[in-house]
Amino acid sequence: MKIEEINKKVMEKSEIVDKIIKEVNNTIVGQQYMIRRILIGLLADGHILLEGVPGLAKTLAVHTIANTISSTFQRLQFTPDLLPADLTGTLIYNQKNSEFVPKKGPIFANFILADEINRAPAKVQSALLEAMQERQVTIGDETYPLEKPFLVMATQNPLEQEGTYPLPEAQVDRFMLKLIIDYPSREEEKLILEKMVRKDDIPVNTVVEPKDILEIRELIKDIYMEDKIKDYILDLVFATRNPQNFRNLEYLDNLIDCGASPRATIYLAQAAKAHAFMEHRGYVTPDDIKAIGKDILRHRIILTYEAEAEQISQEDIVNKLFDEIEVP
Repeated sequence: MKIEEINKKVMEKSEIVDKIIKEVNNTIVGQQYMIRRILIGLLADGHILLEGVPGLAKTLAVHTIANTISSTFQRLQFTPDLLPADLTGTLIYNQKNSEFVPKKGPIFANFILADEINRAPAKVQSALLEAMQERQVTIGDETYPLEKPFLVMATQNPLEQEGTYPLPEAQVDRFMLKLIIDYPSREEEKLILEKMVRKDDIPVNTVVEPKDILEIRELIKDIYMEDKIKDYILDLVFATRNPQNFRNLEYLDNLIDCGASPRATIYLAQAAKAHAFMEHRGYVTPDDIKAIGKDILRHRIILTYEAEAEQISQEDIVNKLFDEIEVP
């Protein structure tokens, strides 16, 4: 397909995203970064980890976006006493037929909000991992596919660490994006105050069908990416593994214990294409990589003890990569 044809199709289909954003903005004030990144995750078929203090509209944003799409939504409050069966479902004995029948759990929804995911024990996290990676759930001897689209958005509270289980690196790597959610601006908070004092109940209209999302995902795969953009992605990922091979980044070798996996390369390409689509373009530019790259790389770099002792964060290292690596 030629770039002109892709551009034309993108212009037509990207109006759907504008409708979703307009509908969401009727309910949520500000937080455009979070809203747009959630949509990128949805369109690029990647799960999202949201980190931020309580009260930043994380749950409301996810629920509102789910309501704009004719889809099912489940909010799961993760607690230390949660069991895998509470998530996936279990087998129930039917006395009439004298046989076990499956009772599907809340994971069988299009949108899953896993609130405070790091409060769940390892068994629950591994059950969620199968659903996230394989898009299927095993109950007893049977395996059941999950509905499409399927998107997990998990939240973490960076302040409270008591009674939490750190997410395994394998699971963190399954999240396409890690978003750091910040406070709204003073002007935005004033609008929030006025809206909440009035307590206006603004209905959220369904503007998209699931099939539209699946069609957009197929179109995004066709978005054009030049070889020099692919090389830029590879430079960013390889700089996390072998920084000594890149000018001005040699000192990072002592600060990075483990770099980004090949999954980061794949996710960077997919998310960049989704970002280009959101910008109504049928081709990827370096700005797409810059816009989305930090959200993809920040949780894939494991620091050395030396970096932690010097209070150097993953964010600092990712910022340095984007500052130093040559843009095509």
